[in-house]
Amino acid sequence: MKSTIKAVGLAIAVSAMSLPAIAAEEVKIGVPSWTGAQAIAHVLGEIVTSRIGGSVEYVPGNNATIFQAMDQGKGDIDVHPDVWLPNQESFTKKYVDGAGTVTLSSNPYEGNQGFCVSKDFGKANNITDIADLGRPEVAALMDSDGNGKGEMWIGAPGWASANVNEVKVRDYGLLDFVEPIRAEESVKTARIKDSIAKGEGYAFYCYKPHAVWFMFDVEMLTEPKYDPANYVMVQPSDDADWYNKSKVATKDALKQVQIAWSNSLADRSPAIAEFFGNFALTADDVSGLAFEISANGKDPAAVAKDWVSANSARVDKMLGL
Repeated sequence: MKSTIKAVGLAIAVSAMSLPAIAAEEVKIGVPSWTGAQAIAHVLGEIVTSRIGGSVEYVPGNNATIFQAMDQGKGDIDVHPDVWLPNQESFTKKYVDGAGTVTLSSNPYEGNQGFCVSKDFGKANNITDIADLGRPEVAALMDSDGNGKGEMWIGAPGWASANVNEVKVRDYGLLDFVEPIRAEESVKTARIKDSIAKGEGYAFYCYKPHAVWFMFDVEMLTEPKYDPANYVMVQPSDDADWYNKSKVATKDALKQVQIAWSNSLADRSPAIAEFFGNFALTADDVSGLAFEISANGKDPAAVAKDWVSANSARVDKMLGL
């Protein structure tokens, strides 16, 4: 009898060993450097861990790195949390439309971008339009290092929008007066705060949604109305001579902002991929999340956890419940 029990037990064990293992739901989320993207990345991650029961790894990277990893489909990076179009159109054309290895969500929020100054600086010096930054007396007020040009932050290294803004500074005829600066966003935020406190001039790339609208009293300058004929942007990923081949002398069109993920995720973690297809935030959501991180110094993971807890009905809808 004991031998029979042992034999049955051995057969069950062998059978179990031969069954395919059930793969756990897991995802690696790309995290670009801007605060809104960090906020969205952690909201995605919080829903995956707390509601789907999956595991998450956050992987810092720029647009090119994240899209290349999604294209390869090996799970090194599975999702980009904040794709701005048409800023990152060179990547979506290559990997979504061309290679067909990446999927874009169908629930975008609307974004707007331009250049800002503090309201006090603008009012004191009659600065309302981008062309006003080319007035010598205004440029002098923004010249903090004494090199004869006013500094203007155009974005962080690796941002597609920073490339657009570099071309804009040239094509708006500002290069003789304005020095375009690339630095991490934290540098810009500190400089805004410092310039306002000291009553100095400062101009910077700004966009909505963003925490800056909650943090400081700033205003966006007017630009020539968007005109596709005067908006021809070639990104470095497409051509090494991108700067000379680009022409941008017009305001950007309003943006469509959404997430993107590797098509391979549907096979590896189908529940997560299905959730990504239903994921949706508003511009106000993103601004509020970014404000908690940037202005109140909260950890992105804690901010995301609070948001998911406070919006359980919306999360249920994203999960098809």
